[in-house]
Amino acid sequence: MFERFTDSARAAVVAAQTEARRLRAAEIDVPHVLVGVLVVADEPLRLLLADVGLTIDGIRSELAARSRGEELGTDDAAALEAIGIDLDQVRARLEETYGEGVLDRPAARDRRGRFGDLFGDHIPFTRDAKKVLELSLREAIARHDRVIRAEHILLGVLRSDEPRSTALIEAHLTREELRRVLATHLDAAA
Repeated sequence: MFERFTDSARAAVVAAQTEARRLRAAEIDVPHVLVGVLVVADEPLRLLLADVGLTIDGIRSELAARSRGEELGTDDAAALEAIGIDLDQVRARLEETYGEGVLDRPAARDRRGRFGDLFGDHIPFTRDAKKVLELSLREAIARHDRVIRAEHILLGVLRSDEPRSTALIEAHLTREELRRVLATHLDAAA
């Protein structure tokens, strides 16, 4: 399948890996793939996506905001506050004592074998992220395209129904609207 990937599609996969590594994630997940596509989008696609509200910085900010609240939700914070515990003060105090980012997710466990960095630090894809890549192939085949472009990967994200990516996209427009925008863009590029 990867032999059908264009340079931009391959770069999107590499950018997804870079994004996962930047966030110190143990696996590459669908939101990382979404960011990867946004990072490598050529100028026409980048402008098209920005027009509908999908920008690299915007999606990264939304992802960060969502991941910060993952462990404890607002109800949990309110319950703790009711008994005199302010989570922001706890975080500030811990960072003051132990250093900035002490409560951030730990780095992905060291996967290097006895050969060290010889083969690089491999971060595996989640099942959902692998499915997105498979769906990008199906999208290209359905459109009778001979190669898989970054746009096809984004169409795979739309088709995957992965809830976090769906929420990130649908905060700006529906998946069907984005699908139509991408189809028009791909038709014009052909």
